[in-house]
Amino acid sequence: MPNGPDDLVIDRSDLEDVSFMVVGDPGEGDDSQNVTIRPLLACSEGTAFMVICSDVIYPAGGASEYEQKFYEPYKDYLAPIYALPGNHDWYDGLTGFMLHFCGAEPPLTGETPPPAAGRAHRLLNRLLWRRPPRADPGTLARGREIRGRPEQHPLPEHRQPGPYWAMDVGPLRIVAIDTGITGSVDRDQLAWLRAVSESSERPKVLLTGRPLYVDGRGPNRNGHLAAVDAVVRAREHRYVAAIGGDVHNYQRYPVEVEPGRTIEYVVSGAGGAYMSATHGISRVDLEGVTEQDFRCYPLRGDSLSAYSKVYDRRLAGGRGVFFIPADEAAAIVSEQLRRETPASNERPELEPWRSSARAVSPTERSRRAARLIGWLPGQRGYNPWLAELLDWNDPPLFKSFLRLDASNTELRIRCFAATGCGEHEQDPPLEDQVIVQLPTSI
Repeated sequence: MPNGPDDLVIDRSDLEDVSFMVVGDPGEGDDSQNVTIRPLLACSEGTAFMVICSDVIYPAGGASEYEQKFYEPYKDYLAPIYALPGNHDWYDGLTGFMLHFCGAEPPLTGETPPPAAGRAHRLLNRLLWRRPPRADPGTLARGREIRGRPEQHPLPEHRQPGPYWAMDVGPLRIVAIDTGITGSVDRDQLAWLRAVSESSERPKVLLTGRPLYVDGRGPNRNGHLAAVDAVVRAREHRYVAAIGGDVHNYQRYPVEVEPGRTIEYVVSGAGGAYMSATHGISRVDLEGVTEQDFRCYPLRGDSLSAYSKVYDRRLAGGRGVFFIPADEAAAIVSEQLRRETPASNERPELEPWRSSARAVSPTERSRRAARLIGWLPGQRGYNPWLAELLDWNDPPLFKSFLRLDASNTELRIRCFAATGCGEHEQDPPLEDQVIVQLPTSI
């Protein structure tokens, strides 16, 4: 365990106002990752660094894959890049991550299986746990040559110390945690999180491999995440936002955690991997946040339309059996959300976000297609186990990334889209933004 609260804290107090990029779950190394690069570069002018928030490398974090899936894509980003691992980075025992971000050489004998209770579990781990392949000795050197400009590398005292870390930068303290394979933090990391949250009066932003709020559910779905959230909610710790990857879309939950104090809980995992559907997200009705305040990208109707197109291509040979036009899909989703509203609920009914869908009446064929998609494996047509089979690499791709800009008084969080369309490469659409007033006193 670190010796004190300031261990694993990178000191960039030399910066005043600060801007940085956050990219979640990028590392597929195919067109769906590559289409994010030009829009990201177009939005990154003046940023001091980038953070990759979860799953740097798919499918299993291999050290030898960093050249294609990390160094080459980001060779023109002219500032340092930090990261926090996701579950896929842990499938390689974290050896690739620790080599490329922390300079730690992999163990000579290969990664040992994770601990398990009971003799049978330990035996299964020894038999089935994936050992990381031996990395090419030149892979790190080649990567550092690709991203070889001096400004792309932090000074020795600013290097990333481990898979979880904090950074004092401008008016903020950024706190990055490692949630492992299962969305958990061990006792030592949780103690460090509490200590590093208590030891600074700076307003804070949490970055995490697993989001605390996601898909209409809060952190109580997982005891470890609930413990993390208790640290985030503590007023004296002064958190203003918590951003997580893992789920490959954008979601934002402005949760009023106490009267007059709101924390922005953000999902940002659409930096390059296959798209996680949003049309399966039920009407948001959680303590402190409701559907009227919730935001997502892609919109639920666009998600349903996109998945209907993929299902149609995969299962019906493109004959239109499953395909639902975007405006009709938006109207269908809006109807579903209205049906989910309790009869006693007096809040205003929800209309489709896209104005062109408000006057559309879905055809019976589209309604039937939506019902068919709902019967397919997975909630409303989306099965995480089949997600990579439902991936696509042609526009629109619904990728996104964040830019954060902080002054002494406010933090602006902006979500930009990377669609794969040529007209958006230099001028990516702004899909969502929020300005957070930073606290000046406890």
